[in-house]
Amino acid sequence: MSWRGRWVRGRDFVRRLARRQPAVVAACLAGAAGLWAFLSIAEEVAEGETLKIDRAVLLMLRMTDDPTTTVGPLWLRTALMDITSLGSIAVLVLVVLAAAGLFASLRRWREAAVLVLASGGGVVISQGLKALFARPRPEESLRLVEAVNASFPSGHAMLSAVVYLSLGVLIARFAQRRRVRVFALATGVTLTLLVGISRVYLGVHWPSDVLAGWCVGAAWAMACWLAAKGLGLGRPGLAD
Repeated sequence: MSWRGRWVRGRDFVRRLARRQPAVVAACLAGAAGLWAFLSIAEEVAEGETLKIDRAVLLMLRMTDDPTTTVGPLWLRTALMDITSLGSIAVLVLVVLAAAGLFASLRRWREAAVLVLASGGGVVISQGLKALFARPRPEESLRLVEAVNASFPSGHAMLSAVVYLSLGVLIARFAQRRRVRVFALATGVTLTLLVGISRVYLGVHWPSDVLAGWCVGAAWAMACWLAAKGLGLGRPGLAD
């Protein structure tokens, strides 16, 4: 078969799959886009190309005459300090255990296992990437909260993407009404975005760290969902 023939055959297959399984195609595209974006950002970070814009964005969020003080009212800083904890290991472990326990109580063993394995795998990937790149965080004078280990990618951004997006997708699989599915997915995306934004505002991550964390976290969450779907996970309905 010629190259053109293979292309046409592959194109037709993708079109048929998109009509029959639009969620699968969307997840594949989202995962591939996330991975490609992460690799692109990682290459720029390794070459030091992002540092200038990273610093410029960080300083935009600080007072011109006092870079140690954030722009905006005090309540905003306090709120973002609270929000950033939603991406901490301690809070995410509690969320995962609570959600997995709920799935188990409904005899949704696969969903519980997928959530736990996706979250655990996310931690391993996050720590591995941090060790690989070993990027320093912004200077201590810009940090408003304590931070440990390397900066790239943002663990808070990545793990919140893994946990909250996975939860949104799993809940959407249960929901019978479209508006409930949309709400579940929108909530997962919103929480993920807020956690990442808080890390930049509080000065513990460069913007490129957060973007990379979102990208690789979303890619891993989609990969786990596709693997779970291949095993027959998530038939509609809350109970068997």
